[in-house]
Amino acid sequence: MKDYNEVAKSWIEGNFDPETKCQVLALRNTDPTGFEDAFYKSLEFGTGGLRGIMGVGTNRMNKYTVGMATQGLANYINAHVEGAKSVCISFDSRNNSKLFARISADVLSNNGIHVYLFDNLRPTPELSYAIRAKGATAGIMVTASHNPKEYNGYKVFWSDGGQITAPVDKDIIAEVNKITDPDQVRFESAGDIGGIEPMGREMDEAYLKDILSLTLSPESVARHPDIKIVYTPLHGCGVRLVPEALSRLGFKNVIHVPEQDISDGNFPTVVSPNPEEPAAMKMALAKADETGADIVMATDPDADRLGIAVRDDAGNMVQFNGNQTAAMLTYYILTRWKELGKLDATKYCVKTIVTTELIAAICKSFGVKCYNVLTGFKYIAEIVKEHENDGEFICGGEESYGFNVGQFVRDKCAQVACAMVAECAAWAADQGLTLYGLMQKIYKEYGLYVEKMVYIVRKGKAGAEEIQQIMAGYRATPPAELAGVPLVKVIDYLKPEETGLPKSNVLQFFNADGDVVTVRPSGTEPKIKFYFGATGDAAPAKIEKLRKQFID
Repeated sequence: MKDYNEVAKSWIEGNFDPETKCQVLALRNTDPTGFEDAFYKSLEFGTGGLRGIMGVGTNRMNKYTVGMATQGLANYINAHVEGAKSVCISFDSRNNSKLFARISADVLSNNGIHVYLFDNLRPTPELSYAIRAKGATAGIMVTASHNPKEYNGYKVFWSDGGQITAPVDKDIIAEVNKITDPDQVRFESAGDIGGIEPMGREMDEAYLKDILSLTLSPESVARHPDIKIVYTPLHGCGVRLVPEALSRLGFKNVIHVPEQDISDGNFPTVVSPNPEEPAAMKMALAKADETGADIVMATDPDADRLGIAVRDDAGNMVQFNGNQTAAMLTYYILTRWKELGKLDATKYCVKTIVTTELIAAICKSFGVKCYNVLTGFKYIAEIVKEHENDGEFICGGEESYGFNVGQFVRDKCAQVACAMVAECAAWAADQGLTLYGLMQKIYKEYGLYVEKMVYIVRKGKAGAEEIQQIMAGYRATPPAELAGVPLVKVIDYLKPEETGLPKSNVLQFFNADGDVVTVRPSGTEPKIKFYFGATGDAAPAKIEKLRKQFID
């Protein structure tokens, strides 16, 4: 690895624009730690693309790192794809997202690849949909999803509409790694070789038509159109389509949080635009109490994740976690599919290894196969692709607030999830239940399942090294017990020969009671995550014991 001072010097003296050079000098003079972090390595193009803090430097999201990644992608496409080649591009409300999308479009076009570029911000799931609708080779979504405002990212999708997976991901990464200098990037050309074609309302219409065709209980919606729903996009792009989808489904009382309808990459009304964080819903919850609303829905900036809150038996708003929402929707959808005579041996659901086992229990009770995959919705999409000709995907979810239904979108989709939650509420109302009451009914039928995710943040080079040391420590010396109950099994996902899944830096510990702790470094943030799961009436107490054992 080159000394970071030498790398920075190449930016000061090389073929970079004057503004970038001034920013490098200012960073060196005012923030030595930040200067080192910006240049000590190159921002890694991983299996999902790029994600990082915006700013100057090789380890930052900027026009040069984005251009270099796009040039690598273009080189891969041109070397491995025959015939016409095209890429769909979308972007969210984050600062620089539109700029990075345009740079990506220009580089691809200058490499002879046709580009379909959305005319304004659009959600990640619509980008997934558009790839298949246009028959495109690949797709790029410029977003950092639910990360803080300092971040941006660049997700790469393939022709099936899912994020890239093996072996394509590794081959693209190899091409990206060959681009070591911005001078290798075709930022400009004499003409628009590949062409850039705008996409807009016509794609919205096709997308909405298809995802709303998934409806299962139109009669229930017709009986309960006045359910009050507060919706907030948290300054993201969900504002374009979620209210429209709910309205077309038949719901007449969708209440906005006006301040948060404004698309703004600074996310001025929240600390973090992440519906997993309870504080993100503060304004929406206040609006719900002000208006007497029944449900709160919040989507993240690229509108692929959904967080909800519902009223409990005492009339207070309580927030569901991603496990609860996914389990409730799985129960609702499987119930309706059974009632409609749509279930057979070819139908299946999918969940990730860190997502509640309640979903697997629900699937088993309906006689439906439930696949278990690595963390990340791209692995759910991979199962859907594998079984296109011999099965039908019903639904799938992950604990990090992602859910999808049907095969139109090959990623998590908050538009679909919002529609399903609202429809499920109408269906539950037909039975005299609220969504909270429906969740309690599920627990009575299957037993209490409690999960909690806790993370530790470790930033910068030293933090990354510490996270790796933590993982190495658990591998060398696993805990002897969990919550006082002896350990009976350890699964190391770095051993694919034992798991049957791709290699991943994840550890799972199980005790004799079936409680589980999963430990994994985040692939997108400077965090190490701990997922705690317990069952039975004592589950809440056991979760607290596990938290103290691993975190305190």
